[in-house]
Amino acid sequence: MTARTTGQVRVVGAGLLGASIGHALRALGVDVVLDDASKSALALAVDYGAGRRAAADDAPNLVVVAVPPDAVADVVAAELERWPDAVVTDVASVKAGILAELQARGADLARYVGSHPMAGRERGGPVAARADLFTGRPWVIAPPAEAPLAAVRMIEDLALDLEATPVVLDAVAHDEAVALVSHVPQIVASILAARLTGAPDEAIALAGQGLRDTTRIAASDPALWVQILGANAGAVAEVLKAFRADLDVALSALSEPDAPGARRAVADLIASGGTGVARIPGKHGQSKRFAKITVIVDDRPGELARLLTEIGSLGVNMEDLRLEHSPGAQIGLAEIAVLPEVEERLIADLTERGWRIGAID
Repeated sequence: MTARTTGQVRVVGAGLLGASIGHALRALGVDVVLDDASKSALALAVDYGAGRRAAADDAPNLVVVAVPPDAVADVVAAELERWPDAVVTDVASVKAGILAELQARGADLARYVGSHPMAGRERGGPVAARADLFTGRPWVIAPPAEAPLAAVRMIEDLALDLEATPVVLDAVAHDEAVALVSHVPQIVASILAARLTGAPDEAIALAGQGLRDTTRIAASDPALWVQILGANAGAVAEVLKAFRADLDVALSALSEPDAPGARRAVADLIASGGTGVARIPGKHGQSKRFAKITVIVDDRPGELARLLTEIGSLGVNMEDLRLEHSPGAQIGLAEIAVLPEVEERLIADLTERGWRIGAID
């Protein structure tokens, strides 16, 4: 593949996002220069091949700032001043506050385009970085009014090179959106997971895939999230107020489950959740574009690999995969998402090959 991104790219911040950007661009032959206030993080990112160290004759066309949220405005302003011929972007998860701070400083907003890739992992640092981190993920571009089309296109090209999907939003709309789809889910997952800390061991032993799904992101960096939530406090608070209202409805109904309308209130809450989940786009939502087949997999080494190999040999593209396996169980469940038009054929072919098909969604 030929990179759309031309010239040298300087990445400031060699953590998960910065190093992942470096890996993806280097795979396309782009000259990536890394910098980080942490000498150890920089050394690790360079050793793992995410880019090279800075040199005296560097002249970046593009600077990507991937530092913690409370340092972004300072670093962006410094990079704009240091590299007068470069366009500067950042990948922070909050945009309006950064833009307002840069405006207050009188920064050259004609060369700044804020952005935010909607990608991440529970683990951080350069060791966790991977070149495919952004594949298929939205990459929000939030340009100020002063940014020319050419600068915006540079960030679009960056997103496309990383196989992400560019989405243009203004900074305020972005912050309101991520409050709903990213920031509040972190709070909810953390609160739910916190209930497990004092639970009896025998209760924890009963945990299934539902609990794992809803608490997966709870194991995140508290220091980072304090910064993120503080920077987007207003938008997050508005979503939490609506969430609290729904909790109050549930509490009222469950405190008197036999009261008129109580069961309907609970049913409406559950049903509205199903409606909301159906709107989540892509492979990891519940889009009705995909059919789901549950295959029973014996708990033996190599069985899951054999299943995936056979699906591939049948010429079927697997759109998503979810696994469920309870400790001590002799089987696991593999939920395979495929296009509806291949569902019947895949079930028939797998059954013919000896696979057992479970409940079908």
